[in-house]
Amino acid sequence: MSEPQTVRWPWAVWAFMLGLVAAALALSLANDTFDTFVAIAVPMMIGYGTIGAFVASRVRGNPIGWLMLTVGLSFGVVAVTSEYLVWAVRNDAPLQAVSAWLSNWVYVFAFVPLPTILLLFPTGRVLSPRWRIVLYLIVGSGVALAISAWIRPGDIGAEVRFSNPTGVQALEPLSTVLSTVGLLGVLVSALASVVALVVRYRTSADTERRQIRALAYVAGVALVLLVATIVTSGSPVLNDVFFYAFFICIGVAFPAAIGWSILRYRLYDIDLVVKKTLTFSLVAIALTGLYLTLIAVATLGNISRLLFGIVVVVLTFRPVLGAARSIADRVVYGRRATPYEVMSEFSERMSETYSTDDVLPLMVQVLQGATGAERADVWLRIGGQLRASASSSSDADARQVVEARDDTLPSLPGSFAAEVRHHGELLGALAVTMPPNDPLDPSRRRLVHDLAAQAGPVLRNVRLIEELRASRQRLVAAQDGERRKLERNIHDGAQQQLVALGVQLRLADTMVDRDPAKARELLTRLQGDTQTAINDLRDLARGIYPPLLADQGLRAALEAQGRKSPVPVDVAVDGVGRLSQDVEAAVYFSCLEALQNVAKYAEASRATISLATREGSLVFTVADDGRGFDPTFAERGSGLQGMADRIEAIGGTLEISSAPGQGTTVTGRAPATSREGR
Repeated sequence: MSEPQTVRWPWAVWAFMLGLVAAALALSLANDTFDTFVAIAVPMMIGYGTIGAFVASRVRGNPIGWLMLTVGLSFGVVAVTSEYLVWAVRNDAPLQAVSAWLSNWVYVFAFVPLPTILLLFPTGRVLSPRWRIVLYLIVGSGVALAISAWIRPGDIGAEVRFSNPTGVQALEPLSTVLSTVGLLGVLVSALASVVALVVRYRTSADTERRQIRALAYVAGVALVLLVATIVTSGSPVLNDVFFYAFFICIGVAFPAAIGWSILRYRLYDIDLVVKKTLTFSLVAIALTGLYLTLIAVATLGNISRLLFGIVVVVLTFRPVLGAARSIADRVVYGRRATPYEVMSEFSERMSETYSTDDVLPLMVQVLQGATGAERADVWLRIGGQLRASASSSSDADARQVVEARDDTLPSLPGSFAAEVRHHGELLGALAVTMPPNDPLDPSRRRLVHDLAAQAGPVLRNVRLIEELRASRQRLVAAQDGERRKLERNIHDGAQQQLVALGVQLRLADTMVDRDPAKARELLTRLQGDTQTAINDLRDLARGIYPPLLADQGLRAALEAQGRKSPVPVDVAVDGVGRLSQDVEAAVYFSCLEALQNVAKYAEASRATISLATREGSLVFTVADDGRGFDPTFAERGSGLQGMADRIEAIGGTLEISSAPGQGTTVTGRAPATSREGR
């Protein structure tokens, strides 16, 4: 059977059952036989049929849905045939024998599936092969009861009397035996099914236990009431009380318990299933009421009122359907919105103007409210780490850090995490921790994935701002460090030399009159010390901004530094003129830092510096033939980070490519702003 047919057939049976319910109610009103039993039977048929249709259409291979449909359909057939028999006898209509015969034995199919549902719930399979004997007992008891009803002689019905068309007087003793055996078999099989449900509860996992618990309570109460009904068969009043209580239990509480298990513990992936179940149930009840109103109007014989009733049915269908959907949303999702509403709210909130400090907490709030999670976290990837940048938890461990060296999502704390990507780049993740009694079902898992798909641009903006903040902090720290280093160098070098020169000059002044020869010798030595101090100051000034760079540009300054490098350096310049001072300084010091790394770590035999202008940008590379490294697992040191910060501060980019044994290449791109343009 194809997939569309698998879905279509249960709903075709459900629609037919709904028609039987409407027909039975109409006949009951026409016969004036509407009573308490009918009032209980109607919600029973609708409850069993609707929940059964959804389970049968959604869960292939599980017979529980079809068994529930059988209960609802059989009760519908019994109700229609019984009421039609009364109406047919009173109005001398045809098919009296057929309706009497069907109403006499079809009830078996309304009660026999109940212990079968208990035996198979919730998996649709018996607990073990030895429990199949209970299944055989249920089927055998049903067959015995059906045959007993076929051959039992006598009248059928309570309101009217009609002789059983297939009854055989000579087989009355056999009918009695079969009826007794069938009832005992149903009682024993019902008891065994309850025992099987208890055993399944004790031996199953935690999730399955929660699914069974409500149904087990109802089954236990129903079994007690069934025994009480059989025992009190000699007392009409008590028997009626226990029978109605038993009927309410199996007719209303039984499908309600199955629906509760589905709704509360997500038995069949069922946010959508329960929503549709409630929708169709409410619509069915509402339309049934409208149908009865229409029948009542029609019985008055006024054609205008009949046409008015039809118009009312047509015009009120869509409003009733919309109201039913709204009620179903509230019952299924509670305070949580539907997935569509969550996505709309998320898009609307993220499009509003918020500071970066508010965006991630808002994202956490939407995520937790949409999934009902105990805790929700937004993880942000910065560098080689994933950080819990926002969390609904106030615990001390809320701000966690997880290493993320490559472009795959590592294992994160919580029940489920969905990665956030933008243009294929891993930016972070959305993680939820679910309560033990409400695990994450596939529908909410898809919702988290959908939210993660929308969160990409938001996390990219937040990460850029966080990286900008970190870069500014590093630049400020680097400037403070350089200033302190400059102060130390001046204090320990040039300042001490100048102080010594001042002392020696005063000494020479006192020696000019007393010993001119020594004074001249001291002055000659002071000339050399003065030149040394001047050279030290020049070297110090070159560290701040080299005069050669200011006078002749990048090529001359880099060639001069290349001649001082312990590793041979080739400088290649292609069409690069004078650029703005900040661009030249950033590129110069970045190349200097790269050469220092080559000398310290690369073990290279040669290095090359290349400068070129391409598409309005200055592109520079520093490459060596050293031992290289794996950028995925290597920490970015202060030198490399300082280079990146320098280039990014002027609106450029920096990339580092390397591999073990293949050397390292540092490639930077900066705006080629000329001095005149600047």
